[in-house]
Amino acid sequence: MKLNRIKYASALLAAISLACPITAQAEQTEQTDPQPQKVQAKGKLTLEDIFRDKKFNAKGILSLQWDETGKGYYTLEPDASGEGHELIHTDIESAKKSVIISGTPFDIQDYSFSADMTKAILYTNSQIVWRTAKRGEYYLYDLTDRSCRKLGKEEFEPSRMSFAKFSPDGTKIAYLYKNNIYTENVSDGEITQLTYDGSEIIINGDFDWVYEEELGLHDGFRWSPDSKQIAYWQFDTEGTGTFYMVNNIDSIYSEIIPLPYPKAGTTNSACRIGIVNADGTEQTRWLDIPGDPREHYLARMEFIPGESRLIIQQLNRLQNTNKVFCADALTCEVTPFFEDHEETFLNVYNTLKWGKKNSYFTWMSEKDGYRTLYRVSADRSKITPITGEFDILSVDNIDTEKEYVYYTATPDVVTDSYLFRSKIRKNVKVNVERLTPEGEAGYHTYNISPDSRYAVHSFSSNETPTRYELISLPDHKVIRVLEDNEEVAENFAAAQTSPKEYFRVDIGETQLDGWMIKPDNFDPSQKYPTIFYIYGEPASSTILNKWSGPREMFEKFLAQQGYIVISVDPRGTNNPRGKEWRKCVYGKVGIIPPADHAAAVEKLKETYQYIDASRIGVWGWSGGGSSTAHLMFKYPDIYSTGIAVAGVYSQYLYDTIYQERYMGLPSTNPEGFHNGSPINFAKNLKGNLLLIHGTGDDNVHYQSTEMLANELIRQNKFFYMISYPMRAHSIYERENTSLHLYSSMFKYWLEKLPVNE
Repeated sequence: MKLNRIKYASALLAAISLACPITAQAEQTEQTDPQPQKVQAKGKLTLEDIFRDKKFNAKGILSLQWDETGKGYYTLEPDASGEGHELIHTDIESAKKSVIISGTPFDIQDYSFSADMTKAILYTNSQIVWRTAKRGEYYLYDLTDRSCRKLGKEEFEPSRMSFAKFSPDGTKIAYLYKNNIYTENVSDGEITQLTYDGSEIIINGDFDWVYEEELGLHDGFRWSPDSKQIAYWQFDTEGTGTFYMVNNIDSIYSEIIPLPYPKAGTTNSACRIGIVNADGTEQTRWLDIPGDPREHYLARMEFIPGESRLIIQQLNRLQNTNKVFCADALTCEVTPFFEDHEETFLNVYNTLKWGKKNSYFTWMSEKDGYRTLYRVSADRSKITPITGEFDILSVDNIDTEKEYVYYTATPDVVTDSYLFRSKIRKNVKVNVERLTPEGEAGYHTYNISPDSRYAVHSFSSNETPTRYELISLPDHKVIRVLEDNEEVAENFAAAQTSPKEYFRVDIGETQLDGWMIKPDNFDPSQKYPTIFYIYGEPASSTILNKWSGPREMFEKFLAQQGYIVISVDPRGTNNPRGKEWRKCVYGKVGIIPPADHAAAVEKLKETYQYIDASRIGVWGWSGGGSSTAHLMFKYPDIYSTGIAVAGVYSQYLYDTIYQERYMGLPSTNPEGFHNGSPINFAKNLKGNLLLIHGTGDDNVHYQSTEMLANELIRQNKFFYMISYPMRAHSIYERENTSLHLYSSMFKYWLEKLPVNE
């Protein structure tokens, strides 16, 4: 969509009152005013190129699925009108493209096939719910006679259905509507409602906010292999605290938006798993899983292939023990099956896959110091490592026929990602075979066909926009390039930016990884203002050698303006440096990482005399906003200017699963929660601080910034603040938002951290 122009006052931030929020401009209608005034910038990059015209946004491959023969794949591609998509099949060897579905009266946004490949479910008119477009409308398309019918009842409200999927035998389709589960016959369209208690409080077959956000769960029901039963999660959110957001901009009266959201130390939803017959002949049978349903998380649930038994993973509230149960869907008998435990915290993975004749399963664990994949015999008597003494980044395919696991890892350089494979037979010494050829340093990812013969390989680095190519395996031979993002590469080359330089800095206790971008025409005899970009929490990392698009270009834009730009990952960030590296911050998030970062800055100042110690800035988003506040308050003599975007300033304000996973419970770690919350150190602010937040943020609530602002006012500390009305955590919705946001930040840097004249 073409973006309308918005005027910028030349004194954008000068109009921001001290210690008082100013609201960002809302959507405006098209105007014929002159070109907006822009902050004077140097270099070939412009913020308009990055955030309005999106010249550095790499294209991807839309909805790729491998076909059932292993000889081709499906994708969604633009149709002739350019306004919709059609479903295309591509033969791997010949590159011949065949149109499978086209000319539908709606845009195809996703698709799935029945097992016999005679029918397809088409997804359209999607609506975003919090983070994902999981509500929409579904159509059943017959690939033999080209007929198409809409699923659901006529009285169903538009775009309120979710997760439609075929039964394994292809005779039925199950889906959700308003938190209830339905099945529909493929043959005659007869609809059967299976649950009736779904409401705003009771959620069937879906997840509450915190499960979706922190456990990565979306689709909340599973077909049994014989197509006769459905197992599903149910949530009772009553008793969970409700957070209210306020929409003040879409009507003359405000709209109150309720969000059941359990904050650290408060009451969780009660979760249980039920089994219901797909024909609706019996009521739900509930599994009697041990443990308080509000003090445990049912983090994964799947049927064992070809059986009526379920494997269920249950985390305790501290998330340091994963108890695995086996449940019989016919008798509802539940028995202990397996267990994993950590002294600190553990993560849940999607890597449990059964081998031939269900004689073993694969299991990811950090029990031996690294993120390792294991082979576990079905009777759990033998656990054998499959991968080596280094961290796996992702498991890309577990081929139980050929008995190989394919995975990405980076044993030698923590910034990169490469493909490896290992045997998964029992009693075989761990072997590690690198498949990614030497020579292209950067981030390699893979979408591997089920038979492991082919893969869609993507490669990028901080200097190379993402390239997609079809390859054969295991020889990694390129069959053809699918998307080279040549236009983005040309735009990047024309921008003539300075490269990132990677380094390690020794802070005594450990060495930290980082990168630096120097200004154009860099002169080491000069002093330069320096901006640090930080995240600093366990969920992510900032030092990866991959194409990150707009944010990456903003960093290079700042370097063209005369800033040194640096990022350093403190301990506890999600880097492949072993369990101890990541988990040493348990109970001390917001304590150890800021101390590490401050130590790194001091060391870098000593090492590189061109860093101007009097002009050091820091900024970050989400956890990085929290880290920025910590650094500005706890180390005010190091950092003179900070921009904190969408940060958590009191750990009591964030959700149970994330905050308690890394910090324990507030009742047992009150000192950690206090010292890990930057709001408690606001009185120490000396420098310049800009707070930015979206008022429609369902993840890190705007309340967090308001509470910090209130404390800064109480302490008589002066600061700047910009609120973005009804923008969510990523602050990109509605017209012109990204350009306005980054232009505001740039102007703030120029005013508060001036570059050399």
